[in-house]
Amino acid sequence: MYFLSGWPKRLLCPVGSPAEAPVHVQSDPQRTLLAVLAAARLSIWFSRPSVLIVTYKELAKSSSQFGPYKQAEWRPDSTMIAVSTANGYILFFHITSTRGDKYLYEPVYPKGSPQMKGTPHFKEEQCAPALTLEMKKVLDLQAPITSLQSVLEDLLVATADGQLHLIHWEGMTNGKKAINISTVPFSLDLQSSRGSFLGFADVHIRDMEYCATLDGFAVVFNDGKVGFITPVSSRFTAEQLHGVWPQDVVDGTCVAVNNKYRLMAFGCASGSVQVYTIDNTTGAMLLSHKLELTAKQYPDIWNKTGAVKLVRWSPDNSVVMVTWEGGGFSLWSVFGAQLICTLGGDFAYRSDGTKKDPLMINSMSWGAEGYHLWVISGFGSQNTELESEPKSIVKQPGILLFQFIKSALTVNPCMSNQEQVLLQGEDRLYLNCGDASQTQNPRSSSVHYKPSSLAEGGFESQGLSTLLGHRHWHVVQISNTYLESNWPIRFSAIDKLGQNIAVVGKFGFAHYSLITKKWKLFGNITQEQNMIVTGGLAWWNDFIVLACYNISDRQEELRVYLRTSNLDNAFAHVTKAQAETLLLSVFRDMVVVFRADCSICLYSIERKSEGPNTTAGIQVLQEVSMSRYIPHPFLVVSVTLTSVSTENGITLKMPQQARDAESIMLNLAGQLIMMQRDRSGPQIREKDSNPNQRKLLPFCPPVVLAQSVENVWTTCRANKQKRHLLEALWLSCGGAGMKVWLPLFPRDHRKPHSFLSQRIMLPFHINIYPLAVLFEDALVLGAVNDTVLYDSLYTRSSAREQLEVLFPFCVVERTSQIYLHHILRQLLVRNLGEQALLLAQSCSTLPYFPHVLELMLHEVLEEEATSREPIPDPLLPTVAKFITEFPLFLQTVVHCARKTEYALWNYLFAAVGNPKDLFEECLMAQDLDTAASYLIILQNMEVPAVSRQHATLLFNTALEQGKWDLCRHMIRFLKAIGSGESETPPSTPTAQEPSSSGGFEFFRNRSISLSQSADNVPASKFSLQKTLSMPSGPSGKRWSKDSDCAENMYIDMMLWRHARRLLEEVRLKDLGCFAAQLGFELISWLCKERARAARVDNFVIALKRLHKDFLWPLPIIPASSLSSPFKNGKLRTDAGLSNVQRSQSWLSNIGPTHHEIDTALSPGPQMQEAFLSPLSNKGDECSIGSATDLTESSSMVDGDWTVVDENFSTLSLTQSELEHISMELASKGPHKSQVQLRYLLHIFMEAGCLDWCIVIGLILRESSIINQILVIIQTTEVDGEMLQNIKTGLHAVDRWASADCPGYKPFLNIIKPQLQKLSETTEEQVHPEAFQPVTVGKAPEQTSPRAEESRGSSGHGSIPQGEVAGGGVVSRKEENTARAEEEETFQDGTYDCCVS
Repeated sequence: MYFLSGWPKRLLCPVGSPAEAPVHVQSDPQRTLLAVLAAARLSIWFSRPSVLIVTYKELAKSSSQFGPYKQAEWRPDSTMIAVSTANGYILFFHITSTRGDKYLYEPVYPKGSPQMKGTPHFKEEQCAPALTLEMKKVLDLQAPITSLQSVLEDLLVATADGQLHLIHWEGMTNGKKAINISTVPFSLDLQSSRGSFLGFADVHIRDMEYCATLDGFAVVFNDGKVGFITPVSSRFTAEQLHGVWPQDVVDGTCVAVNNKYRLMAFGCASGSVQVYTIDNTTGAMLLSHKLELTAKQYPDIWNKTGAVKLVRWSPDNSVVMVTWEGGGFSLWSVFGAQLICTLGGDFAYRSDGTKKDPLMINSMSWGAEGYHLWVISGFGSQNTELESEPKSIVKQPGILLFQFIKSALTVNPCMSNQEQVLLQGEDRLYLNCGDASQTQNPRSSSVHYKPSSLAEGGFESQGLSTLLGHRHWHVVQISNTYLESNWPIRFSAIDKLGQNIAVVGKFGFAHYSLITKKWKLFGNITQEQNMIVTGGLAWWNDFIVLACYNISDRQEELRVYLRTSNLDNAFAHVTKAQAETLLLSVFRDMVVVFRADCSICLYSIERKSEGPNTTAGIQVLQEVSMSRYIPHPFLVVSVTLTSVSTENGITLKMPQQARDAESIMLNLAGQLIMMQRDRSGPQIREKDSNPNQRKLLPFCPPVVLAQSVENVWTTCRANKQKRHLLEALWLSCGGAGMKVWLPLFPRDHRKPHSFLSQRIMLPFHINIYPLAVLFEDALVLGAVNDTVLYDSLYTRSSAREQLEVLFPFCVVERTSQIYLHHILRQLLVRNLGEQALLLAQSCSTLPYFPHVLELMLHEVLEEEATSREPIPDPLLPTVAKFITEFPLFLQTVVHCARKTEYALWNYLFAAVGNPKDLFEECLMAQDLDTAASYLIILQNMEVPAVSRQHATLLFNTALEQGKWDLCRHMIRFLKAIGSGESETPPSTPTAQEPSSSGGFEFFRNRSISLSQSADNVPASKFSLQKTLSMPSGPSGKRWSKDSDCAENMYIDMMLWRHARRLLEEVRLKDLGCFAAQLGFELISWLCKERARAARVDNFVIALKRLHKDFLWPLPIIPASSLSSPFKNGKLRTDAGLSNVQRSQSWLSNIGPTHHEIDTALSPGPQMQEAFLSPLSNKGDECSIGSATDLTESSSMVDGDWTVVDENFSTLSLTQSELEHISMELASKGPHKSQVQLRYLLHIFMEAGCLDWCIVIGLILRESSIINQILVIIQTTEVDGEMLQNIKTGLHAVDRWASADCPGYKPFLNIIKPQLQKLSETTEEQVHPEAFQPVTVGKAPEQTSPRAEESRGSSGHGSIPQGEVAGGGVVSRKEENTARAEEEETFQDGTYDCCVS
């Protein structure tokens, strides 16, 4: 409703002696002038600009006679002020303007500016008037005056001797006798025949206020009792007065009345405010609600505030300000929603956490339209003695001006657009429009004014980013030209699309387009100054509809202006009205108007195009008199036409009737009254008649729908899918939260039960103050005050007492809240599960729907599981059953459990089902991330064996699906269970862990020299551990000796099993990915599996599968090579041999220039040195360690590993070589695949799996690779079986190429000579140990075929596990020596992979 803005301003008072310090402030009825009292002076201030106009000083002699000034009261026409003094005198001052045409302050314009034109009323609007004060009359009442109240043409004065005086403004006592309070009868209600009197002598009125709409006085007596005194007839005498009082208030301190809502707010000594209303039938006082701080929100201060000192309602009666004796203030909406309180947060504490003294408020008064609050501040007891230091200026009493921004709903509740939040400040508007404002520079749309003290430093930009976050308002500065003569802004409205705004000031109106960013004002100022908008305004399509008073014609009118034409009465459509319009609202093509004679009038509005001008035509449709039901027209807060009725549209006889204006909603002083159309009569409608001529149905008598209503929202849109939400009526009820009047629909259009109600009122609480409802999106929008402390910037002691230090800077934040879970829960409580299901299904597409289900489950669980008493009818089983209707069930339950403490889990799973079953459901539904969350719950609720069993299941599934992140988490999880870490559950398994180098982690973390003899290799080279940010991989801890051996064995067995499966299914791409992602020691495992799983069983199938996996095209034969394939081949071989001595280096190039030439010439059979260096990052082009790595669409690493020939530029290529290269380029696969293949080739080569190397050599079609392998075979003792396998495999490939794939023939022809050599070698080589891996060491070898599985994998970067029963261990040194000898073909250089 109301929100604080910025810092308060301090007004410059003339500083004098303590006797001249201000003690009381009172604004005049128009709120343009303020009377400020000091002990012996009366000052008149002007409100805009806030300047002092005139001061009257009392002479010392008469001052001692009268005593200090106490209170002031204005005459309704602002021509007189009555001031009461301590010694029982009333002083009457006349205010007269002087000097004829002279003004105290005038605006000065440059010559020729448009403002200089003579406009009526121009001077008086613009200038601060020069006034004189003159004491005309002194009245001695001979008793201290406790209260002073202006009542119509009289002044009502209460004195400490228990008398009530009625005094005429001219200073006469009207000749009437003063009334003694003790003679007024008091009772509990007005129906009892006679009341009891206040039965003791010294009773008097301590505070009172007149309520015009109740026609009586709310009073507080000196003994703390409160009451309401009303004249029984029009005569004001003791016999004609009667009082009512509530029995339970005995500590009243002050009172304020709200005329619009007929409320009396009594401040109490306990610090709370009790708000009473009068029962219409009995006249008794009923407690409406209380305003009190809760221990939950303000634990340290809620009961230490002291008594309530002042209560003040805002000018529009929508909020109330409360202050306490102990200091501080709070702001509440009419029915008790707390908006601001300065006893907590940044108001009460400094940025270093120390407590501040609260602001003491001695007096306060609201300014025009509630944009300002004038406060006389006094800081505790310090205002008596003045210190000499300059810093004490703040400690003196002074006048502070608090600035407010308020919602447009407070003054224009019938704003036609109900989905935008529109706030109005005194010179600017705040909108929450989405799209139009997103293009704004956020700097220009800041919610706060630039603090001048910070402008020089760098604080401003920092302030903006921290204050606003992403929730920018769209701020529109109201046109200065319009504001100058029409301040303050009274109404504002925004159109349906949120693209145009209109504002109304003192006279006329102006409108603004958010698209063109331009204001449109009246061209003729006389027309503007001639109209006063009375009943608010609304948008209808492109038209502005408003009700106004025409000053020159003295006529009430209804006008419609077109937005696109010039703002001029010539383009307006004017309809005369009988009485003053108080409220106006638009519904579809109808305008509903509420008038001062308590009648409601319906108009139809339609667009008319007459020649060039487009106008709107308005016709009266229907008039309804409400004077029987409405005691006072001012009590009507809002009037709306809606399509909502007690019938929900199904039972209506005609479908289109459901969309008509079915009923009128009237908010009468907080009571929501509905009048529906009377459909009981015959429903005859002529087909041929004009729809506008048709007779509208009469309205039924009104029905009260709800109490304590502040705002009402409905929509006229229709949506078949979301009928529940769109046909509902939303109410905001202050402290009681919100209510929704929801329609209930039968399922599948069945006939509804006659005994079932068709609508239901559901209450629910939300944490924000609602300002708009998004119907389809199930969201409530609001705004909230946020504060920022700047006191850390003012470190100098002199600045310690500045306002910027004492008060935080206030900004307004946009907020929103979901309400769907409240409604679903309320429906389930009332056994309306079917309706809840229909509603939930209609909203299941909302992005936050999973959150809604989770919130509902969580709230019910917390309430029921922590309840002290047993719950007779628990709701949790119902909610659980309800959530199972949705596919998100498993996710919702586990997320809720993870956010709830462990103690409540048993209660939750008793209702939703066993977590083991839910885990299995997740696995069946392939929802592995959710299954992982269930695993953590199982780990806490079950024995370790059960969670290990489920973890194994999940681990295998995750391996199968290639979810590497999850796999890494599962490895860690399984280890944690094994090593007894299971007391602390691991962190959430769905979190992504960044792995920094994708496919090549393996390479980067090894430093091996293969050609040195293993004896002189330092041990540190092999115990090098992975240092990457992958705690879940086989990090050092996993392989270290002291970690749990059996657990690691268990994990290794699963990893080996998976690797074996991948190899058997020829899924090399997946294997590389698996090894790289999980840090699997591929080389050492391949060494052991060389003769078993790592054998190639069928070369042809393997070749085909690799082509498919790596998207590698099968080779084709180019035309030129058909004539002489062997010639090409021969040249190629020569080229290969001639480049034998060339050095090759693996460089980390990501430049595009190398991509075209990276493998134009393949490395020869003999390599010197290859350096691997990690790639530089290519930004964030692809996530490296994510589970999607190495699918066809994503790259193995950020960059690429490129083979570049250093001497390439010096070569001269022959024609045929070029031809061959171009052929090769044409039939090559993607660059990424090539990198991956070379990586795999390197690994297989190192592991000695030569048959796989041959297959990869074939697919890459590089004879040098084949040559290299053959050289190794000839120079090293190689397993005979492998040789045989390679030979038969190559023969099979040859046969297949001849039959199915001739593109391979040229390449096979090239390598034919080597193959012949190979077959010769095979026949010569017959080893006795042909079927055992070659080892140099003499350790005993296993005879079982799967022997190596029982040994820890012993590769680079690993330390083998200890001995396992029944199996010997080959020492690391021996095995590495063996491998070094196996590959000793790299005679000259060392093959060294070093981490850069």
